[in-house]
Amino acid sequence: MKKAIVLSCVAAVLIYLFVGFKERGVQLMPYNNNELQQDGYELMTVEEEMKYAGNLILVNKDYKLRDEGLVDDLVLVVKEDQYTRGYRLDNEDIKISELVISNFQNMVDDAQEDGITHLILNSGYRNQEKQASLYNEMGSQYALPAGYSEHNIGLSMDIGSLVGKMEDAPEGKWLRENAARFGFILRYPEDKVDITGIEYEPWHFRYVGVPHSVIMQDRRWVLEEYLQYVRENHNLQTTIAGKKYLINYYEFEQELQIKVPTNKSYTISGDNIKGVIVTLELGGQ
Repeated sequence: MKKAIVLSCVAAVLIYLFVGFKERGVQLMPYNNNELQQDGYELMTVEEEMKYAGNLILVNKDYKLRDEGLVDDLVLVVKEDQYTRGYRLDNEDIKISELVISNFQNMVDDAQEDGITHLILNSGYRNQEKQASLYNEMGSQYALPAGYSEHNIGLSMDIGSLVGKMEDAPEGKWLRENAARFGFILRYPEDKVDITGIEYEPWHFRYVGVPHSVIMQDRRWVLEEYLQYVRENHNLQTTIAGKKYLINYYEFEQELQIKVPTNKSYTISGDNIKGVIVTLELGGQ
């Protein structure tokens, strides 16, 4: 009798944990894009250059950054007082996208509430001349050629800890668990080297924006895997923190027109390969 009660309790705990995990996990479902209501939407013509720019472009050893991919909102961080609190700057020459540094500042503020107070921003944007010099100095095992590094975009940053290596420090652990909520992904995880082609870099974070960052963290995908999934499925929907998102992929054709809302928030990003991803935020459920 006691054994049966124990087994029942164990089963109940396992069911609770399983259900709880499913509820916490991100549900990513297909939907029919043709079902979007025509009212409140308009057609937008996509120029070919758009597939080479945006928060989701893939830049790696196989896909080179095009001129269109460099962000147009680079700022010198040390001069942006509203974005320099609660962490240390490694040097006064660091530049980064203003969109990225503003979200980084929000992340730092949140980290401080959890007692994480020893973050340091080591690196941001690099121009291609600096990247070429780094590549020549360090070699292919430790650097990428000019134009093939994410640091050339303006969306990536190297974040460190003042109290230890990022793979062990509390700062590294907190970022791995929480950065996705602010639109960042750990770009080069330890278990994805065969996909990214880059050794584990626990300090390198890339901004892709919500909901994409949260989906990637939940599915344990790197950017290469996520973009492949989106290209294969075209139309996806998910709900994160009470907000519903639609994610639509369009492969570029000679003439491409896409449906965008006239009264709701949306973003457009190329993938730097074949097409563009349109992300619609529909608000609460």
